[in-house]
Amino acid sequence: MVVVGGVEPPDAPPPEILHRSRVRLWSSLREVWHSRELVLTLSQRDFLVRYKQAELGIAWAVVTPLVLVGVFSVVFKRVVNVDTHGAPYVLFSYVGLLPWTFFSGALSQASNTLLTNRALLNRVRLPREVFAVSTVLVAGIDTAISTVILGGLFVVYTFMPHATSIWIPALLAVQILFTMAVALFASVAVVYLRDLRLTIPIVLQFGLFATPVAWGLEKVPRGFLPYYSALNPLGPVIDGYRRTILEGRAPDVMPFTVAAVSSVVMVLGAYWLFKRLEPGIADVA
Repeated sequence: MVVVGGVEPPDAPPPEILHRSRVRLWSSLREVWHSRELVLTLSQRDFLVRYKQAELGIAWAVVTPLVLVGVFSVVFKRVVNVDTHGAPYVLFSYVGLLPWTFFSGALSQASNTLLTNRALLNRVRLPREVFAVSTVLVAGIDTAISTVILGGLFVVYTFMPHATSIWIPALLAVQILFTMAVALFASVAVVYLRDLRLTIPIVLQFGLFATPVAWGLEKVPRGFLPYYSALNPLGPVIDGYRRTILEGRAPDVMPFTVAAVSSVVMVLGAYWLFKRLEPGIADVA
């Protein structure tokens, strides 16, 4: 652009275009909130399409965790002899599987969501992160369905949740923040690095055993626990669910605090990265 006499020519691009890559998190969050109806519509579409042609329908939401609980009961309870602090192992493992299936389901769907919706990306102006948000919401619906089975297991084993279950909202908030962070990162990273689609299933398989789903968090050495909690906030969250629901104790303060802080940092960093890379998504996808 040539400037004559210190005055820009009339066809100069407006400032908002010149600074289009600048990230404004607060205004971006407001835009997502204004698009909440679109998020609900996308979530409803994805949920119905997933189970539309399946013979078992939404029953698949509970089949996977129940099968894994059966496998864990044979391998970990009898071979490894996991300490469940007095709770039936089926309840112990199922309480751990619920947040894990929420996380793994959201990550699996979010990793492909921008690619599968490329037609909308090129035709409709909308905040791209709504696709990742909708996958987390769908995963939440699946988890809510699976939670009904947990209520039945409490009846079968005549084991009642403790009053310390009032901690669940705080644990759930950290769980959602961490899951959203990973979903946002995976959704935009796969657009630019397609090979990540092949590595995510491997990461999830490794993560299932690296996360205290079938075993207890006390297996992690105390000196390493802060680092583990920062890298994998889902571990202290699962441990917190077990302590509050099954054992009648409050969450372990140190790992839970580290997990909460780490989740907040992760979701802000992932959202900033997403918005930073957003201008090129439609062209690359």
